[in-house]
Amino acid sequence: MRIRVRDVLELYAAGLSSEQILADYPDLEPEDLSAALDYAAREIDHPVLVG
Repeated sequence: MRIRVRDVLELYAAGLSSEQILADYPDLEPEDLSAALDYAAREIDHPVLVG
C-alpha cells in the first residue's frame, strides 16, 4: 500500500503519534515516517524569489 507524504503529515497534524500511525498502517515502518518528515522539511525550505 502506498501512502502520500501529505497523508502522513495530516495524520501528525490530527494529533496521532508515530506509534498510532504505525498501528493504523502496518505496511509502514518507522523509517518511512522519518523519510516523510525529512522530505517535507526539504520541500518547504526552498528560497522564495520575489521579482
